[in-house]
Amino acid sequence: MTATAGQQQRPSVSMIIPARNEEACLGDCLQSLVAQSGVVFEIIVVDDHSTDRTREIASSFPQVIVIEAGPLPEGWTGKNNAVTTGARRARGQWLLFTDADTVHLPGSLARAVAEAQENNAEFLSYSPEQIAVTFWEMATLPVVFAELARKYPPSMVSDPASPIAAANGQFILVGRNTYDAVGGHGAVAGDILEDVALARAVKRTGRKIRFRYAPDAVRTRMYRNYRQLRDGWTKNLALLFPEPVWLAAKMLALWGTPWLALLLADATHSWWWSMVCAAMFAYVVTRLMGANFTWGKLVLGVLFGMPMFAYLLLRSKRAHANGRVPWKGRTYSDKPALLATGR
Repeated sequence: MTATAGQQQRPSVSMIIPARNEEACLGDCLQSLVAQSGVVFEIIVVDDHSTDRTREIASSFPQVIVIEAGPLPEGWTGKNNAVTTGARRARGQWLLFTDADTVHLPGSLARAVAEAQENNAEFLSYSPEQIAVTFWEMATLPVVFAELARKYPPSMVSDPASPIAAANGQFILVGRNTYDAVGGHGAVAGDILEDVALARAVKRTGRKIRFRYAPDAVRTRMYRNYRQLRDGWTKNLALLFPEPVWLAAKMLALWGTPWLALLLADATHSWWWSMVCAAMFAYVVTRLMGANFTWGKLVLGVLFGMPMFAYLLLRSKRAHANGRVPWKGRTYSDKPALLATGR
């Protein structure tokens, strides 16, 4: 039941969607959110100065509250400014921050609240099922998400005794009291990787966070063409992996070894090199299995995604080193947090 259906009842959950030029996906996202049941909620779309039909699409849903993100403060990223604007308007006991490119399965909101409560978690984040359509999506995403799973194992992230913290900004459910206690997104205003920064802030206070892969709750198609994929991971990879050059070299070595063994097997007619080739190929396929993709996409990842991942790591490292990280018409930097903005 939505808040508009029971206007005297305070919503249990406020869903906040920052949206900047999201006409391609916002409608599907909102359709999946307005259909949720089992919990009282409100939906807030924050239009982040869009120049397409984003606001029109959001306004076509009578259950949705549409507000405008204010002027971008110096030192803030656009997303942090937008979600903070939404949080100020929100009345829920829980805040769900989710992106416009997500689709939420029926009943997933109520199940997420119950999961957080049953696990005494003040901060619950889901890693969505990733939808890959184009060639470079299918080849690259298995490698990226396999390495993320190795760097940020969900079991360790969810362990209060572990210092590892992580989150996926496409689905973050956080108690309002906890959100306010850590300063909300305002406390990480200049962080490009705001989801991980917020998770770290929560975990530092001793509050429990929970993180898992959740194909039963939410799915997403993050990027719809090569340029979006390239720019999106350029923005994030050097922040997610502190030693991107070393990891790029490792990826290229893992990718090149089976091919080298295959060439040696052909040149020497040696069964031993053939076995090395087969074993290395099996190893790299197994390495990618943690990404939760089909076998066909894993093979594409081994053949083409690993060198692409290495390229994106190096591109991300260079962009951050130069202090110019473009994203959605704005240019960000780690030092200082914001160089330039665009409408």
